[in-house]
Amino acid sequence: MKKRALIFSLLMLSGCSREFVENIYDVDYGTTNRFAKNLAPLPGQFTKDAAALDRLMDSFSGQVHRYWGDDDNLVAGKRQYVKYTDGYQSRAHVDFVRGVIVVETVATTEPEKHLKEAITTTLLTPDDPAGVDLYSDSGIEFNGKPFLYGQVLDQDKQPIEWSWRANQFADHLIATRLKKRQVRYQQAYYVEIPMVADHVNKRSYKYASIVRDASRRYGIPEDLIYAIIKTESSFNPYAVSHANAYGLMQVVPNTAGADVFKLVKNKSGKPSPQYLFDPAKNIDTGTAYFYILRNRYLKDIRDPLSLHYSMISAYNGGTGGVLKTFHADRKRAMQDLNQLQPNQVYWALANKHPKAEARRYLQKVTKFQQEFNRGKI
Repeated sequence: MKKRALIFSLLMLSGCSREFVENIYDVDYGTTNRFAKNLAPLPGQFTKDAAALDRLMDSFSGQVHRYWGDDDNLVAGKRQYVKYTDGYQSRAHVDFVRGVIVVETVATTEPEKHLKEAITTTLLTPDDPAGVDLYSDSGIEFNGKPFLYGQVLDQDKQPIEWSWRANQFADHLIATRLKKRQVRYQQAYYVEIPMVADHVNKRSYKYASIVRDASRRYGIPEDLIYAIIKTESSFNPYAVSHANAYGLMQVVPNTAGADVFKLVKNKSGKPSPQYLFDPAKNIDTGTAYFYILRNRYLKDIRDPLSLHYSMISAYNGGTGGVLKTFHADRKRAMQDLNQLQPNQVYWALANKHPKAEARRYLQKVTKFQQEFNRGKI
């Protein structure tokens, strides 16, 4: 079932909206990072490509299982980066929530050599998801500044940008922090690398100008954009979920993405994964969708703060979920909502929303907004 869900999420690619902003970006309808080149179907090819994708994911899952088994079967997600290399014998796992990087290998010959290569590859992986295939063991081209730059410091407390420093740090880690554990019938060699204490802030700073521009373009508060990104991806530019969402703001192509293309960009179709893995386009699309929520789907909510809470809830659980919180009839729901004070609207959405995830989501986002305004994001 996990494999089927992943295939479905990679097949269904969509977009977002806004009525008066025209052609802010030229749309790239090409495929995303190299895995999507194989996974994204052309129009009218769903049935044929579904079988091909099935075989593709069978191959990926089979290789991971072959070396790592069921208990250690890691896959990239919203807040974790997972990349297999070296014929699936080595992998990197970046946990953006815990702030820990684990690089390991199950290679049976010269394991320390394989581990060193995996460490340096991880440290030098570029800040561009388009060049990294998360669903194969393909190599990585080292172009530009690493996406972990400044989030990890070497033994000399220096950030790592160049191969010589990455190699020196890898040697240091293997000499001083090498660990072993049992994986199936073989030994895994690994190192744990702590990220710097303010690694979330380090990532968030990279997007400051993009967030500022999107905020001004659509009239959406910066603190809200930051809070959504932290909630959705913890500022992981490689974020991808089984719920068919991509990038920093976890935009779903077929719903939010398609709305933005139609209502904001005046374009047909929906954004590709490649489009949504671009941080500027992702943040623009996610912010544009908030514009649509405010000015189209939820425009009849009179109180600004009640509208704010409803927009946050709708970003996660849809406009229908917001209205169902108050009444099954949409018109009656809007009337009932408008009779409540903002704190009552918040309470209802955080306690009575039909979906538990949406109830927690509102609480997380508003908490992160407060942290942002206290300078903690």
